[in-house]
Amino acid sequence: MTKPRALILYAPGTNREGEAARALELAGAEPVVTPLSELRGQSWLDNQLLVLPGGFSYADALGAGRLWALELRQRFSDQMHGFIASGRPVLGICNGFQALVKGGFLPQGQATLAPNAVGHFQCRWVRLVPGGDRCLWTRALKGPLDCPVAHGEGRFLPSPPGDPACVALTYAPDPGNPNGSWLDAAGITNEQGNVLGLMPHPENHLFSWQHPRHSRGEGGGLGLELFRSGVAHA
Repeated sequence: MTKPRALILYAPGTNREGEAARALELAGAEPVVTPLSELRGQSWLDNQLLVLPGGFSYADALGAGRLWALELRQRFSDQMHGFIASGRPVLGICNGFQALVKGGFLPQGQATLAPNAVGHFQCRWVRLVPGGDRCLWTRALKGPLDCPVAHGEGRFLPSPPGDPACVALTYAPDPGNPNGSWLDAAGITNEQGNVLGLMPHPENHLFSWQHPRHSRGEGGGLGLELFRSGVAHA
């Protein structure tokens, strides 16, 4: 059986494309990392998944993800909206999530990712709890996921009234919400349920030994399960 092809967008400053590619490969997809400069004139629908990985696109000039969002909106708006409308799985991680939100691709209403409520960069591990059955990336997850966060602007704030049904993942009370997001939201989906944006990095917990407390017997909740769910729908 032919593996589904996963298009991984690369913008200047992106630095998590390798980890995302590895996660997709382990999940059964064929990852293809492609710079935005090489995508003009290409049909994005030759791919079955679309991933916007983490990093510091354009050095976070003018705000995290803002210039990447501008480029997507001005040069690739038809391709982005067409891929989302096709129902194919779309994933934005950290900086990729910021680009989706600030580009107006996720969610349907107005929203932003503001500076963390604690007022500084957060780099630590969190636990993510899946909820609801709207999102194809999370509805089949059997339990919480453990993975790290590394961001300074991750506080998801929708314009009221926000839609609680768009929350696909929440931060567990222990160790808690690292940024102060509305409803403890860690991951947001669209109305169709094929797009997921999240600030934590599931691509950094593909193996149990990556867990910081693995030597003490902890290491469950692999982020790989999220990628497997997405690939299964491709």
